[in-house]
Amino acid sequence: MTAAMILGCSGHRLTEAERAFFAEARPWGFILFRRNIDSPEQVRALTQDLRDALGDAGAPILIDQEGGRVQRMGPPHWRKYPPGDAWLKATGNDGLTARELVRLGARLMAHDLKAVGINVDCAPVLDVPVPGAHDIIGDRAYARDPATVAQLGRAAAEGLLAGGVLPVIKHMPGHGRAFADSHQALPVVHADLATLDQWDFAPFRALSDMPLAMTAHVVFDAIDSKRPATTSKKAVRLMRESLGFGGLIMTDDLSMKALSGALRQRAEAALKAGCDVVLHCNGDLDEMRQVAEGVGRLRGKGATRAAAAMARIVHAPEPIDEHEARDRFAALLAGRLEAVRGPDVGEAQA
Repeated sequence: MTAAMILGCSGHRLTEAERAFFAEARPWGFILFRRNIDSPEQVRALTQDLRDALGDAGAPILIDQEGGRVQRMGPPHWRKYPPGDAWLKATGNDGLTARELVRLGARLMAHDLKAVGINVDCAPVLDVPVPGAHDIIGDRAYARDPATVAQLGRAAAEGLLAGGVLPVIKHMPGHGRAFADSHQALPVVHADLATLDQWDFAPFRALSDMPLAMTAHVVFDAIDSKRPATTSKKAVRLMRESLGFGGLIMTDDLSMKALSGALRQRAEAALKAGCDVVLHCNGDLDEMRQVAEGVGRLRGKGATRAAAAMARIVHAPEPIDEHEARDRFAALLAGRLEAVRGPDVGEAQA
């Protein structure tokens, strides 16, 4: 049996200590960051090593490949993709063309990811920013209204699924109203439940059929004034019942400063609240050992949801002529996006 956690690793190849730890701890999956990315050949070797450590050829391997600031695989080996808010601008606010462009971009991302052994993308972002909110979401959002975010978010999810990569909707139930960066501090949202339901929650309800979701380390005092959504039973119950999400719920990174307490306590609190799997990203082996102490086996409903999610992977992806698709993608982006953002269509985040 696997453990209810997703872990990172430190570099381009596994160390012997990491290999031994992963074989013993048996995380459900892994997540890669820029520190783990060099070349296609290296990433393929790393994803193979990670799966070999578990003895599971189909283990989930995740990455944050949104485009813009959050793109772990980038030049010179992979093209840059624009940030979320650029798609609509690139099409002159033509929603239908933007939807086509987003789906095509996500299909090409899936092609890039699958080629190196990555089968889960932590995208799309379904957060809807409000005026004055912290820019940690900012241009990562597809739009500034929930209906458009839902439409373009679904297009991205469909493109990933068609390419054999699972999408992760994030950050449920919504990070767009946060006035702090949850990497650095705990945001508290004071909006009433009716406002949240109509605005922040709406895209997540619209995509409640997706296989995977990531929580927000945000306190919604209309739901639970004491705990962020990640560790709140009330918030997770809302995700399940009000938003109708039946897939696997993973936490955002446990090492973020929005959460308090030791890492073992954070993991225990998230699982007790109803999250299925915890996520720890920085690849620090000592920290991963602490997380493992607070995590049991993935069993019961969590195991059922995990299996259902992995069953959504299409093993014969939608056919694509890569060169034709990239030419069409470039043609759709040409000119208008450069007029909006200049010649560089996105900057990869370190």
